[in-house]
Amino acid sequence: MEIQFPFSKTQPHPDADFFTFTGIRSITPNPPNFKVTKASMAEFPALNGQSVSFVFLQFPAGSVNPPHTHPRSAELLFLVYGSLEFGFIDTTNKLYTQTLQIGDTFVFPKGLVHFQYNADSENPAISISSFGSANAGTALVPTTVFGT
Repeated sequence: MEIQFPFSKTQPHPDADFFTFTGIRSITPNPPNFKVTKASMAEFPALNGQSVSFVFLQFPAGSVNPPHTHPRSAELLFLVYGSLEFGFIDTTNKLYTQTLQIGDTFVFPKGLVHFQYNADSENPAISISSFGSANAGTALVPTTVFGT
């Protein structure tokens, strides 16, 4: 069976390396600031046309992922380590919040403003988020509102 993917002219016959993402290998433990390592179509071309992507999120003690949206996908977040406070605002301006523990999963509906906060002043937190798009997009509210 022939694989049907939208390959580029520069790589018309991909090998196994094309389907392998190694970007998470470069992660260092305990970064000084909140850090996002993406595996979207831009970083991992094999995702083109696959309707999936993910990010690896590292939250040092007391750090925040500021309010933002993903205009092209919902986000399904899985908490790997620590605890995090989450929230999103729906289209009626109602705020939904939750504190998650290791192993919990939370969904942020497509296009809604949301955030994550590590309220623990001593311990880091780690999460992995998946998206139903190879290019979910991110619009940071502070940058969009105050940077224009």
